[in-house]
Formats: sequence, structure tokens, C-alpha cells
Amino acid sequence: MRALVLLAFVDLDPELAALGSLGGFFVLRTGVPRRGALPDLAHAYTAAPSDGPEDVYRDPLTFRVRKVARSLHAPEARVAASIAHQGLAARLWSVALGCAVLYGRVPDLDPGRLSWDPDGSAPEDLWLDEVRALPVDALDAVVREAHLVPLTTALASRHGVSERLLWGNAGSALAGAVRMIGHWARTEGRADVAERARGLAAGLFAHPDLSGTLDPTTGRRRSCCLYYRLPGGGVCGDCCFDRPPGRD
Repeated sequence: MRALVLLAFVDLDPELAALGSLGGFFVLRTGVPRRGALPDLAHAYTAAPSDGPEDVYRDPLTFRVRKVARSLHAPEARVAASIAHQGLAARLWSVALGCAVLYGRVPDLDPGRLSWDPDGSAPEDLWLDEVRALPVDALDAVVREAHLVPLTTALASRHGVSERLLWGNAGSALAGAVRMIGHWARTEGRADVAERARGLAAGLFAHPDLSGTLDPTTGRRRSCCLYYRLPGGGVCGDCCFDRPPGRD
């Protein structure tokens, strides 16, 4: 008979300190950003696209895509848009899922309360103004609905990258967060945490936006993030390709 595992949860603390043990992608800064006011993600998703001089406040999303394009020498805007999207998706899933498995609650990550530094380095620099606890069953609404839906729409319409590809990014990012939690759980002897992460992710993958983005047997994507198109870029560990297309 299988033993019953009891999960010991604690209340969300004002600094979400427990996330630090999971790694940099899981950390969420709270309070007022040290460098001063930053644009919030609600503005980033809805700001009118700007073709003029780069302005981190007027059009944060385009600013980020251009920064990624320059730093990685991306040959096309859609390649930089895909990589920028995956970076944000990975951060959002990691924060929310990390809280869900360690605290038994998720923080309210309303885009209007979550500041972002588009000029920062990876992983994405995010600041939450105040920690407010929500039940775990809000996990999908907190990340996919509140963030990934408007982010995907904005990047697809502005930069010509397919929504199917972007939802593949989101699925890959979620699976990556589960793997990182699993690695931590093995190191710490917390099989209960790994099991909970897998269970929550399974529920998230049931939504039509994410269902079918990964092969259920191999865990490999059914789309490509376009990383191979960067100079010197190859294929990712979960890529649908065995080798970069067009190369022997």
C-alpha cells in the first residue's frame, strides 16, 4: 500500500524567500525596484508598437526584442521575439509553480503589479509590488491567462512569429520549471515536491493552449523556438529537430 505523503506548507512571506533555494529563475524580487520606477507588464503587453527611438518605458516589449536581437545577432525579428518570449514564460512559470509546490499558495502576479526591466540581463528581472496569496487552483489564471495570452498575441502580431511556436515555448518553459524543481527535490530528498510539480503541470498542460505542445512520451517539442537560426546556434535539448534544419 502506497504511503500517504503529507506536504508541509508555510504562508507566503513578504520576500518569497523559499524560492531562492530553487535557483535564479525562481526568485521574485518584491517591493520597490532599487533602480527606480520600471514599466509594468500590463503596459508592456498593451503599449502601442513604436518604430521610433528606443524607449524602455514607451514600448517595453519592442525594446526587449531589439535588445535580444542585438545581443544574439538574430537575423530576424521573429527569432529575437521567440527567445524573448521564452525568457519571460520561463520566469513566470518558475515563480508561480515554485510557490505552489513550496508554499501551497501562488502569489497574485497581476501584470499591473509586476514590474519588469526590459534592459536587464537573463533571467528576466521582475519585481512584485506586494505579496498577496491566492489558492493553488489560480495557477493557470495567474500565468497563462493573465500573462501568456496577451504576451503571445502581442509578439505574434508585431513580429510575425506564429502563435503555435510561442505556445510551444510556453510548454517547453513549463516543462523546464518542472525539471528544475525535480532536480532540487532529488538533492533535498523531497520527492513530495517533485510529485506535486508534475501533478500541477499535468493539469496546466490539459488546457488547449498547451495541450499537444510537447510529445507526451519523449517530452520533446512539436515546434521549434528558432534558436538554431542564430549565428552558431544549434538545437535545444527538447527540440523537435535532431539537427538544425538545412545542415548535414
